[in-house]
Amino acid sequence: MAGMSVFLARRLLSFLLTVWGASVVVFLTLEVLPGDPALTMLGIDASESAVAALRQDLGLDRPAPERYVDWIAGLLRGELGNSYTYKVPVTELIGQRLNVTLPLAIGAMLLATVVAVALGIFAAANHNRVGDYGVMAFSQMGLAIPNFWFGILLIVLFSLVWNVFSAGGFPGWDEGFWVSLKALVLPVCTLALGLAAILVRITRSAVLEVMREDFIRTARAKGLTRRATLWRHVLRNALIPVVTIMGLLFADVMAGTIVIENVFSLPGVGKLIFGAITNRDLVVVKDVVLLLAALVVTVNFVVDLLYAVIDPRIRLHD
Repeated sequence: MAGMSVFLARRLLSFLLTVWGASVVVFLTLEVLPGDPALTMLGIDASESAVAALRQDLGLDRPAPERYVDWIAGLLRGELGNSYTYKVPVTELIGQRLNVTLPLAIGAMLLATVVAVALGIFAAANHNRVGDYGVMAFSQMGLAIPNFWFGILLIVLFSLVWNVFSAGGFPGWDEGFWVSLKALVLPVCTLALGLAAILVRITRSAVLEVMREDFIRTARAKGLTRRATLWRHVLRNALIPVVTIMGLLFADVMAGTIVIENVFSLPGVGKLIFGAITNRDLVVVKDVVLLLAALVVTVNFVVDLLYAVIDPRIRLHD
């Protein structure tokens, strides 16, 4: 228990320091480095009086340390200010969009993981056979196809040709769970393709490596079938590198939502930040970028905890 407590304390401290560091980088980039945020938001043709009024409204006339402390305090209270473009609280904007982006990102990760683990084990069990070659061909195809092109292909097939799913848009969870879930099927599949292509290779390699270990040969010598050995002994040991890559890939998932949400016209965080950058709404950009960074750090924190569950030796020797 003491080892686990120390492990959790170290990981929690690392989590907090990383989020704090991300907040400093975001603040310095958008408000302190050379350039006038108010002029950036209004454009170079704006009058000096309009720029001065916006600087005062945003508090840019105050010292940077004071502005940073106020920003962090507002984040902790859930008060993120008002969007310059939409004229509504940023908290409300982000809250509405997270209802789309989080199910999209989590759904893509779950689908990619299930598909990749199943195919990776199948490929390893049929090493250098037709099944292995087929899985590797799928992986190569998934890596080569751009996700936005794959999304457009799914729209053409399942929306225009077969009329199974809608081409885009999101009705909202208030319209019904299954209706809203159906609207996310094509985006989730699109986002999951590239992830599954990477994870299936990692899973296959990890399973093949574990299968060469002495304790696997011992398990087979004791009479365990090949399938029982795979599921009882190989899979758990092979999951550690897979979980590692999953944590790292979550950043790519969040970045991928920006493209996918625009392809499928989904009102998510990705589309919000794309619109905020286009409209030079730095208030929204600052908060959303920090939110995405915090989400990625949180997922990696959870991955660290999963390490300790999968392999207790990690927390003992950390």
